[in-house]
Amino acid sequence: MYDPIVIPTDGSDHARRAAIHALGVAEAVDAAVEVVSVLDVAAAAGPIDAGGLDDRFLDRLTAERERALQSIESIAADRGIENVTTSVIRGRPADAILKHASERDAGLLAMGTHGRTGVRRFVLGSVTEEVITRASVPVLTARSTEAPLETHYDEVLIPTDGSEFATVAVDHGVELAGLFDARVHALTVTNIDTVAGSRAAIPSSVLEDVRSAGETATEEIATAAERVGLEAVTAVRKGTPASGILDYADANEIDLIAMGTAGRTGPSRFLLGSTTERVVRHANVPVLAVPAPDDD
Repeated sequence: MYDPIVIPTDGSDHARRAAIHALGVAEAVDAAVEVVSVLDVAAAAGPIDAGGLDDRFLDRLTAERERALQSIESIAADRGIENVTTSVIRGRPADAILKHASERDAGLLAMGTHGRTGVRRFVLGSVTEEVITRASVPVLTARSTEAPLETHYDEVLIPTDGSEFATVAVDHGVELAGLFDARVHALTVTNIDTVAGSRAAIPSSVLEDVRSAGETATEEIATAAERVGLEAVTAVRKGTPASGILDYADANEIDLIAMGTAGRTGPSRFLLGSTTERVVRHANVPVLAVPAPDDD
């Protein structure tokens, strides 16, 4: 399913946390792991360094990238994961990561959502957001938090707005839940203000339609989970989608969120793309961002 798993790292705590989650998935699916670190020579040189960088400086930058790789390789070795390769790649970070993933026919990317700046490191957070937007494969994200680091998932949340773009995450969420025998939570959060287009009183029939659509969408996810022997619960909430998802995750001790990266608006739908971005930035647990298939 996710073979190989490509893990970009800039040596930050965020990248390390994402890598550990990815290694847990690699163990579960017996996938090969490729750890890469990007050396952005143009960014390191700066806008006024027309003469480029000398070999000694490049060697030092390369050595730092290799130390970042070795750190993840060491974690993999401690977990008994042997099928791991590492490489320093050059280029603009998002471009280089996506090119490498495409060339290796990656099944999954795993990245931290924030990083450090400067000539030694690229800003992994902004790079991750660009990769999520452009990737053709799922991207597992994590940020460094005070929450305990667990790589066994007992509670998996799949938010939905009922659109076809949201449902692309269902198979991935259910399959990952199955690997860990986790309970599936299917959630719809509707913003009533967007339903009416204003703060005017909303007819009860419209509210009922919205709730019914949410129940249908969540029940479909629950059915998919139960079909493979997993326990499932459903919930329909009112509020701002991103906040509703994050609040639900905290209240229900969710271990992993799986959601699509694009969506449509309408009476029973939220703008899933922007919602996913906010969830990725603020979630205390890893988020699996699943892209919609190409139109063709």
